[in-house]
Amino acid sequence: MAHLVLDSWALMAFFGNEPAADAVEQLLDEAGRGKHQLFMTSVNWAELYYSTMRGTSQDVAEHHAEVVAGLPIDIVGIGDDLKLARDAAILKASHRLSLADAFAAALAQEKKGELVTGDPEFKALAKKIRIRWLGK
Repeated sequence: MAHLVLDSWALMAFFGNEPAADAVEQLLDEAGRGKHQLFMTSVNWAELYYSTMRGTSQDVAEHHAEVVAGLPIDIVGIGDDLKLARDAAILKASHRLSLADAFAAALAQEKKGELVTGDPEFKALAKKIRIRWLGK
């Protein structure tokens, strides 16, 4: 089964009904039918929450959190094993990207999966990880 890692960009597009929303909805539907497994780090979940809170309100952020909890996405915490955190730190130090983006990329590496995003910050990692680009 294919492993796909969602960057917060993908869910922000989904909730914002942006052009990439249909592609994200299709991935969610396919994951629900067992075609692939979706992952997101808790750091990227937090990025989605605070971005929504800043852009609209905490009530909307809470609503989105409830929706995400019902979606076929495995939220991966950094937990006690610091391997994911170390891998993210190395990516952050080596490339121009945010810490949250570094966590998404590190999880894609760990899962030997594909990162799903439309965030151009990831172009620097295109030779390092597999990326499924979503249109804007």
